[in-house]
Amino acid sequence: MSLGYAEKLSYIEDVGNVGMSEIFDPPHILGEKITKLAMMIRKSKHLVVFTGAGISTSCGIPDFRGPKGIWTLQREGRALPEASLPFHRAVPSMTHMALVELEKAGILKFVISQNIDGLHLRSGIPREKLSELHGNSFMEICPSCGVEYLRDFEVETIGLKETSRPCSSGVCVARLKDTVLDWEDALPSKEMNPAEKHCKIADIVLCLGTSLQITPACNLPLKSLRGGGKIVIVNLQKTPKDKKASLVIHGLVDKVIAGVMDMLNLKIPPFVRIDLFQTFFTQALSLDKRYWNWSLKVASVHGTKATLPFVNSVEVSFSGGQNMKAALLQKQPFQLKRRTVRTAKPFEILLKLNFSEGCSCARTQIKFSVDFQASVGCCKYDKDAVFQKLRDMAIQDQTSGKNGIIERKAIATPKGESTVYAVVTNVIVYDKTSNVLETYSRSKGGPKRRSEDVNPIETSQKRRKAPRRR
Repeated sequence: MSLGYAEKLSYIEDVGNVGMSEIFDPPHILGEKITKLAMMIRKSKHLVVFTGAGISTSCGIPDFRGPKGIWTLQREGRALPEASLPFHRAVPSMTHMALVELEKAGILKFVISQNIDGLHLRSGIPREKLSELHGNSFMEICPSCGVEYLRDFEVETIGLKETSRPCSSGVCVARLKDTVLDWEDALPSKEMNPAEKHCKIADIVLCLGTSLQITPACNLPLKSLRGGGKIVIVNLQKTPKDKKASLVIHGLVDKVIAGVMDMLNLKIPPFVRIDLFQTFFTQALSLDKRYWNWSLKVASVHGTKATLPFVNSVEVSFSGGQNMKAALLQKQPFQLKRRTVRTAKPFEILLKLNFSEGCSCARTQIKFSVDFQASVGCCKYDKDAVFQKLRDMAIQDQTSGKNGIIERKAIATPKGESTVYAVVTNVIVYDKTSNVLETYSRSKGGPKRRSEDVNPIETSQKRRKAPRRR
């Protein structure tokens, strides 16, 4: 989670046990336990996974209670880590993507998460098969009609407060609220009820990277025991529930799950992140009817007041014989205003969007034709088909930066058009053998490799023991 998250929380003295020593099973013991876990999963009829911050530490997101956790450092009076990359650019870990494959294979039935980093949804776990007990930093919800909005930026508030944006579902215009709980907030029934249901019928609840100190969430896995189910815990520290577990594994979650996937003959799929942006092109005749006054804007799809967190600048150039000066737009909103003679011939505008740190490519570019005399119509695109095509190309080439149009429509006043683009900003292939993330990039230096022992995104995330959550 972002380091600012801890500052937004209400003050509380007791945050549970912190700074406990980490335990690593000897290699031969670890191998035996991984084999046993794989056999249990293979025989499972209703596997539920319960996750904590430990599945995201290899993404560069520190936990709260580990030896270098946020609350551990605070209690010791030590400085907190500085963020090396923005939180919104964190990418799913090997474990996140392994869970996606297990779900697609029909083995994993449900995921329960205490994390608020949004990585389960971003990885591809279906929303209907996921309970985010403590919320999602990138999610807003309409309290009136219940529509959820997944953002590419971190929502500015926590504690189920109103945000600055209204619902745009067409059903209502109520003010949206964040979904992240503060200390005294009760767990929402929308998330808690399906979590309880699946735990009760689970034959295995696999707990990954959680200290199991957060009440009442930590008691959910115990509900499987009443129906004859079993609990498996994979964590580097001891937990209060270890005695209830059929199997306790002390090892890095990514290594354990990679070993399990090997034994199940399942591949960990690559992660392809697709982000959205939109352009607005408007035109109007000058008062003397001699010129076209036109405007070009590159903006977020999340509202006119939202920023584009993954774009640093936009370069604008022209073709088609137009004697127009190129421009560099460095401040948001990225907007260019120009005047062109009414008799101007059609021309093309080339846009280069320069991406921020955390994207695995430096930029993408788009171009579109400008014809002031032509009428603007609406074009419908198959969004899912465009997304799938982009994913396929990104995986095949192992590069990002490719883009496609998913929506184009006319603007009545002033006359113009808006176009929504989808662009691949990250492609990550997971190497199970070396337990290394391979991030392929067209940017300088070529492919970048991240070891699971390196935290490239030093931001805080996790959740904690809540005395009044019920």
